[in-house]
Amino acid sequence: MEPLSINLRDNRESFVPGETLAIEGKASWQLDKAPEKLFLRLFWYTRGKGTEDIEVVSETVFDHPLAAETRPFKIPLPQSPYSFSGKLVSLIWALELVTGDNDTAITKEIVISSFGYEINLTKHKNEPS
Repeated sequence: MEPLSINLRDNRESFVPGETLAIEGKASWQLDKAPEKLFLRLFWYTRGKGTEDIEVVSETVFDHPLAAETRPFKIPLPQSPYSFSGKLVSLIWALELVTGDNDTAITKEIVISSFGYEINLTKHKNEPS
């Protein structure tokens, strides 16, 4: 078993911007000793040519955690930016659960888009999906 895990409600991986239900799930950990804190972050980052950018949009702090525990979370979603991929750059959304000492972390990529899927900038208008 992994020391950290992020499980999303209904195993969802795609979300609509500003969705009222937000991202709901459970953060779980099984560590050798109880950390001081754990952090659950919602962030986006760019990947591709040029400078990579990253922005943490939301952070939930789990204070005084036990060594092994599961805690629910609910994170409201922002209106933008949308998940997309292109020839030169892509924008990826992710959740990250990390111990306070940054010793252990897990990342789960998600999609935020009104279409229910990542926007592909490399397809032409008349191409079939």
